[in-house]
Amino acid sequence: MNAILLGILALPILAAAALWAVPVAIADRLAALYGSVVSGVVLIGSLLLWPRGAWASYTTLQDRPLRAVTDVPWIPSLDVRFHVAVDSISMPLIVLTALLVFLCCLYSVRITPRIGRTRSLIALLLVIEAGVIGTFSAMDLVLFFVCFEIVLIPMWLVIDIWGDDHDPAGRRRAATTFVLMTVLGSALMLLGFLLVHRKAGTFDIVQLTNSPVLGGHGVALAAAILIAVGMAVKVPLWPLHIWLPDAHAKAPTVGSVLLAGVLLKLGTYGLIRILVPVLPDATVTIAPYLAGFSTVAIIAGSLACLAQTDVKRLIAYSSVGHMGFIGLGIATLSPAGLRGALFANIAHGIITGLLFFLAGAIKDRHDTSDLREIGRALYARLPRIAALLTFASLASLGLPGLAGFWGEMLVLLGAYNPADALPRATYLVFMVLAGLGTVLTAAYFLRLVRNLCQGDPADHLPAAFAVDLSRIELATWAPLIALTVLLGVWPGLLLHQWGNL
Repeated sequence: MNAILLGILALPILAAAALWAVPVAIADRLAALYGSVVSGVVLIGSLLLWPRGAWASYTTLQDRPLRAVTDVPWIPSLDVRFHVAVDSISMPLIVLTALLVFLCCLYSVRITPRIGRTRSLIALLLVIEAGVIGTFSAMDLVLFFVCFEIVLIPMWLVIDIWGDDHDPAGRRRAATTFVLMTVLGSALMLLGFLLVHRKAGTFDIVQLTNSPVLGGHGVALAAAILIAVGMAVKVPLWPLHIWLPDAHAKAPTVGSVLLAGVLLKLGTYGLIRILVPVLPDATVTIAPYLAGFSTVAIIAGSLACLAQTDVKRLIAYSSVGHMGFIGLGIATLSPAGLRGALFANIAHGIITGLLFFLAGAIKDRHDTSDLREIGRALYARLPRIAALLTFASLASLGLPGLAGFWGEMLVLLGAYNPADALPRATYLVFMVLAGLGTVLTAAYFLRLVRNLCQGDPADHLPAAFAVDLSRIELATWAPLIALTVLLGVWPGLLLHQWGNL
């Protein structure tokens, strides 16, 4: 098993290097197909890592079985090890990453950016895949940080080079804001890791989880605050979300899909993997503040969505609200809240990935994502795409029977009954406000469907001749549609993996 994990970590990097070595004329023509094959192999490898039965039983975050373990010295003088493994928390996220990168490469076989340079785009997507899987499998804090950083420059280039071709200055500004904000967050996170090492004498996450840093004040509290803020930039939580709407609005379709579906999960994963188990007492101290900012993110993101006139920016702000739910679930420190956060992580990646694919398809056909220019009557002009947009919107607003429902329900349940050390009355207020956020979420998605899909098609005749759903789009989106339904009707497929957190 450890050979499989090492293989899916190394293969995308080696494949990207090989692709850059091929002459441009040949590589650009074959890059998307090549990327689909490579990412498909990575997807198969990630599925082979998933155990055939349930994970071994466990009752706490400290008692979690690991698979595919590789633990060798890397930089002995700094006490840094190349320690990678997977468990029931990281495994679904690794599969999600492999799936979304595969779908992005497959999508690019027929639908490529106008600027071209497909070889470099696919190579960068493969590098992002390696960095994200490395982050999800890292069991050393320094290795976690390195893999975390590997992702940033490729995504910066994806936004800056292949972003909105109508606004070069805007996409450059969005890319620069993205990289500056995330590097700032990474610097704070690294300082927190160094404080943890100073206190515990190790960077090893397994050792730190089994022997956590106790105490809710002093060095432990400073480390927890630095790590929490650093991760919150990646999530992103209010008010550190300012980089996200522009990054999504200006990114190409595949960039938006990976940014929402994968990169945002690095922050929430870090909170669950590192902050909660390694600094338990300090986390209890800061948890109400984390919950408060998460709740503000839910309300602020929803209100911002009601004011948007751009499809991609609306979906971007919806991510702020949904990630706020995940942050609230983590901050409850309760079994229900943590399982809800883990489930919502996966559901958001699937549903929002589908939403950004659909937004990209609408933008490709109208050459804009501005609702005022697209007009109404999408049901009449593009009936299949409009139907899928409605389906994804209903899933994202948390309709029972679809994947978006279970995570939010469990988070609200966790806020109703948080960990014993937390102030229950405060969390009840957060629960009520988060419940209001679900109502606002339904309002802005239903408003989107009404404004975009309904109306008289005669008012927008040029778009009436646009091509509806193509075969490559159907093939790309079908797995996301199927998973949205499957996890909606069978949530135990994931929930039983996490047992009693």
